[in-house]
Amino acid sequence: MPKRNLLILFVALVAGLLSWMARDHAGHGRRFAEVLTAIEQRYVQPVDRDELFAAAMNGVFATLDEHSGFLAGAAQDELNAVLDQEFGGVGLQLTVADGRIVVQAPIPQSPAWQAEITTGDMIEAVDGRPTAGLSLDDVVADLRGTPGTIVVVSVATPAADEVPTLDPAAAAAVPTTRRSVALTRERVALESVRGDRRLPDGSWNWWIEGEPGVALIRIMHFGEQTADEVRVVLEAVATRCAADGVRGVVIDLRGNGGGLLNAAVDVCDLFVDEGVIVSTRAADGELEPQPATAGRLLPDVPLVVLVDGLTASAAEIVAACLQDSGRATIVGSRSYGKGTVQSLLPLSDGSATLKLTTAEYLRPSLSPIHRDADDDDAATWGVRPLPDQEITPPRQQTEAVAAWRQARDAQVFADDRPSCCGSPTRAALQMPPIVTTPSAGKRPRDADAVLARGLDVLGK
Repeated sequence: MPKRNLLILFVALVAGLLSWMARDHAGHGRRFAEVLTAIEQRYVQPVDRDELFAAAMNGVFATLDEHSGFLAGAAQDELNAVLDQEFGGVGLQLTVADGRIVVQAPIPQSPAWQAEITTGDMIEAVDGRPTAGLSLDDVVADLRGTPGTIVVVSVATPAADEVPTLDPAAAAAVPTTRRSVALTRERVALESVRGDRRLPDGSWNWWIEGEPGVALIRIMHFGEQTADEVRVVLEAVATRCAADGVRGVVIDLRGNGGGLLNAAVDVCDLFVDEGVIVSTRAADGELEPQPATAGRLLPDVPLVVLVDGLTASAAEIVAACLQDSGRATIVGSRSYGKGTVQSLLPLSDGSATLKLTTAEYLRPSLSPIHRDADDDDAATWGVRPLPDQEITPPRQQTEAVAAWRQARDAQVFADDRPSCCGSPTRAALQMPPIVTTPSAGKRPRDADAVLARGLDVLGK
């Protein structure tokens, strides 16, 4: 498992704890074993010892804070996949439409992408097991597996004259073509950074449609590769034709629940080259500042950062750093207020991982990000835009924007970037073609009021 770049505690600590429980014949360890044994031997129905242990651990962590936990099985695997930004699978992003499992988008370069499984296709069976009646999580679990193994996917493609829909309220397209595809699972990389429009070669067009010279960087979560992904985008922005110029960059952190602490620090370091990015405060009160290093990118390009009530943890570190340093204008609504550090401690046998709160992090100004249970709106916590940049759309409007963005992400657009900002074509990559679709629906400014406010800031 790659390093988590959080406040690292040694696995030996956990091993020592378990050893203490096993050998503490006069204390809690002995009593815990005695309780498990009594339940196993005397309970009216058979019980599983592993399930009892997991239940006991969940009870222990329930007495701590909401961000600590005992992760085993699928929960542990999913956390590893998100933080590592890779998993063993075929590379399909799926959703549910009208009760069917529908392809939202294939991950570029993945086995599904190479097999020309595309947006709107329906997954009807996996290894002969029908998906009808299964949850999305069940289908995803069936598709994932050890790299090198083969999975057979039954795919239904809608008729050419039907418009595929990802809207559960709309009628599903009528499938006219069915095929079985044998896919070899690979290590599939998860992108944590997205732009405005997907291009035929699988990459992103970072330039916002209808907004010349303005780039959009949507950071979905903070994983092992996030800082490198952002750096690539910034370098692409920097190479834009001098005649066109760059008016600004919008960094969208809405809905970003966080991730790796050091990933957030590394992203901030791309934009600032002096001062403190964030400080962590351990249980003993000792502060550990994370200083910026020289070499920021796009120093003269204006930045806007979009936040909302779901912007949390590592995402709040980035927003707070860029706000306190004066590097960016914050637009949107007050962030969530999650300012604690969780250390990931795998058990010695690899069967589970402890996610344990071990420290708190503070803004460069040393103001708290974390919102305590008794904090009200007047207290200091989270990241808040200035009054004239604060906008909180009603829930219905927010849901409409999310649906619009999901549909837009599922489309593939023709490459209309300046020639100097191009990338290798799909043909050059010796990949099968993907049919592009014209821009449908509203443009970003018209569809997204928060983004529109950010664009107005850049226009001043």
